[in-house]
Amino acid sequence: MSTQTLTIGKALNLGLRKAMEDDAKVVLMGEDIGKLGGVFRITDGLQKDFGDDRVVDTPLAEAGILGTAVGLAMRGYRPVCEIQFDGFVFPAYNQIVTQVAKIHARSKGRLPMPIVIRIPFGGGIGAVEHHSESPEAYFAHTAGLKVVAVSNPVDAYWGIQQAIAHPDPIVFFEPKRRYWEKAEVDTDATPGPLFASRVVRGGDDVTVLAYGPMVKTALQAAEAAAEEGRSLEVVDLRTLSPLDLDPVFESVRRTGRCVVVHEAPLTLGLGAEIAARITETCFHSLEAPVLRVGGYDTPYPPSKLEEEYLPDLDRVLDAVDRSLGF
Repeated sequence: MSTQTLTIGKALNLGLRKAMEDDAKVVLMGEDIGKLGGVFRITDGLQKDFGDDRVVDTPLAEAGILGTAVGLAMRGYRPVCEIQFDGFVFPAYNQIVTQVAKIHARSKGRLPMPIVIRIPFGGGIGAVEHHSESPEAYFAHTAGLKVVAVSNPVDAYWGIQQAIAHPDPIVFFEPKRRYWEKAEVDTDATPGPLFASRVVRGGDDVTVLAYGPMVKTALQAAEAAAEEGRSLEVVDLRTLSPLDLDPVFESVRRTGRCVVVHEAPLTLGLGAEIAARITETCFHSLEAPVLRVGGYDTPYPPSKLEEEYLPDLDRVLDAVDRSLGF
């Protein structure tokens, strides 16, 4: 057994390295990912070891990066595209939605699109808009794309490898403010399925759902609630499209209450879809309406105000109190 203590960033780096070692058709593309190793150093050392034909420093042209990836995928390669910051994905949105997501169906299955689009997402790093967005709902709403959001080093290490090996295009969200969080990773283990949610803390009173950077916040809320005698069950959704809600339904049928947490703005966020599905499926088990905690419906604020904008432990616990008050 080979167990290492890794940050999320290092786990992604090692996962990318393993995928490139296993398959010579894996090609990395992005802005400053070669010599610099990316702005968050996720690809550090890979160009030196695999060469600049497989770790490609691209111009500042996201539409060009994704358009090139489509051509590479058509010719049998597995491109992994890094979008430097979440807000920079939108110049490539046309390529992702009209080409990457559609070509497999358009070609009647003859042309798979095994493309991974890595996006550091979320706030909390003292940056501004364009560098702190949570655009996952745009992509989860698009048929033909799969969307994953990791929250810990274990899922980062295995998830990026599973995403690269998958035949469909995957938007792979990485919680940038959690890049330096550490955990033990067994690199010889057999990973669980990529498109599956997971209960990360058991509880009996309220089910709390989260993904990406908010999983840690939800776990902190559960710790605080336990000191007051309340038992919160925390579920890491992990996959946003397709949603894996069977473990969620099982949990909600036991607790009768549910709170969904995400950084993205509340209106038409993932929480709205999840709340609707839970209400449809678990209506007779619910003791309270499904409540949502999210970012405000405003552009992402300057860093001076971001702690007020981002859901925190207090806002999660307030929703728990309101749920238990029904």
